[in-house]
Amino acid sequence: FFFLMIRRPPRSTLDRSSAASDVYKRQVSTQSTWGFLAIMDKGKIAAGLKGKSFLELLNNTPEEIQYFIDLSIELKKQKKEHKEVKHLEGKNIVLLFEKDSTRTRCAFEVACYDQGGQCTYIGPTGSQMGTKETMKDTARVLGRMYDGIEYRGFGQYIVEELAKHAGVPVWNGLTDEAHPTQILADFLTMLEHSKGKKLKDLKYVFMGDTRNNVARSLLIGGAKMGMDVRMCGPASLFPDKEWVAKCEEVAKTTGGKITITDDVKKGVEGVDFIYTDVWVSMGEPKEKWKERITLLKPYIVSSELMKLTGNPEVKFMHCLPAFHNKDTKVGAEIFKEYGLNGVEVTEDVFESKHSIVFDEAENRMHTIKAVMVATLGKQYSPKFHLTLFKKKKKKKKKEPGGGLLY
Repeated sequence: FFFLMIRRPPRSTLDRSSAASDVYKRQVSTQSTWGFLAIMDKGKIAAGLKGKSFLELLNNTPEEIQYFIDLSIELKKQKKEHKEVKHLEGKNIVLLFEKDSTRTRCAFEVACYDQGGQCTYIGPTGSQMGTKETMKDTARVLGRMYDGIEYRGFGQYIVEELAKHAGVPVWNGLTDEAHPTQILADFLTMLEHSKGKKLKDLKYVFMGDTRNNVARSLLIGGAKMGMDVRMCGPASLFPDKEWVAKCEEVAKTTGGKITITDDVKKGVEGVDFIYTDVWVSMGEPKEKWKERITLLKPYIVSSELMKLTGNPEVKFMHCLPAFHNKDTKVGAEIFKEYGLNGVEVTEDVFESKHSIVFDEAENRMHTIKAVMVATLGKQYSPKFHLTLFKKKKKKKKKEPGGGLLY
C-alpha cells in the first residue's frame, strides 16, 4: 500500500517550466516506475558521496556521475526560480589556486555563496605551499580550519596528497592530468542540447592535443557513461596507451565506444558534438607554439570541418578560454608570428549558432555546486524525486457572481 501511495504520477502532471527540468524528468522517469525505489537508489548514492573527495572521474561510478548531473539540474532549476535551499550554511571553503582561472574560481565562489557558505581564495602567491611548507603540512593546517578544499594547479599527485591528509573533502579544479569538474559541466550541456537523448546515445569528438587534461577526462568520462568517444589528432599527440587501456576496460562494462584516430573524416563523421581546447596548456613554454601549430593545423575546427560531420545540428564546445581571433594579447602574437587569426577554432564557428560554449561555461557553476552539496552539504537524499513530480493544485478563482472557477 505504501508503494502505491508514492507512485510517480503520469507524465502529464509533470512541471515543464524549464529545459533543464525537462532533461532531468526524462532521465528520472526512466529509472524506476516506483518513485520510492528511485529515492532509495539515489539516497544510497548520496550517502556514499558524503565526505568524499572529487579528484578524478576514474574514481567515480557511472551512478555517482549521473547523480552529480541530476543534482546540478535540480540546483540550476532552483537558482533560476530563486528557490535555492542553502545546504552549505555554516561551512567554510578554501580555494587553492597555483594556476589562475576565470570560470573555475567564479564558479566555486558563486556556488558557495549561493548555498550559504563562506569562501577564501588563495592565489598562486598567497601561501607558503610548496615553497616553505609541504603539501602534507598545508593539508593538515587547512583541514583544521576549513570544511572543504578546492585545488587547481599542477600534478595530480599534489591534489591526491592534499586529499590524503586534509581530513575534509577535496575537489579537483584542474591538474595537469585531469579536469573532472569541467566534464560534469560538459555532460550537462550536452544533455540540454540533445532533445531528450541520454548520455549513452551521444557521440562526441575531441580535436587537437588528445593527451591534455581535458581530453583525458573526456575519455574516461565518456567511457564511464557508455558514450561514443573519439579522440582525433596527430599520432604523436595521442593519449598514452596505459590511459587508453584503462578507459577501454571501463567502456567494456558500460557499452561505451572509444576511437583514437588521426583521420579527421573518421573522427568527426556523425558526431553530435565537436570539442576542442587550446593547443598549449597553462604552464607550458611559448616555444611549444611553433611545434603545436605545425602538428595541429589540420585539426582546426572550421566551418568546413563542421560540415564533414554530416550533422546539420552538430554543436561546438570548448572549455575556454579560446583563441578564436587576434583580439587578445596572445592571439595578436600568434597572428603576427604565424598568420593565424584564430588558432584551435575559427571565429565564424565560435560565434555561430552551433557554438554552445557559454552554456557550457555557466554550467561549470551548477555542476560544481552539485559536487559541493553532494560531498559537503546537509545529507541531500534527493526527495526532489517526489517534490518534482508532485501534482500542483489548481487555484480556485471566484466568479463575479460568487461561484467558483477552476
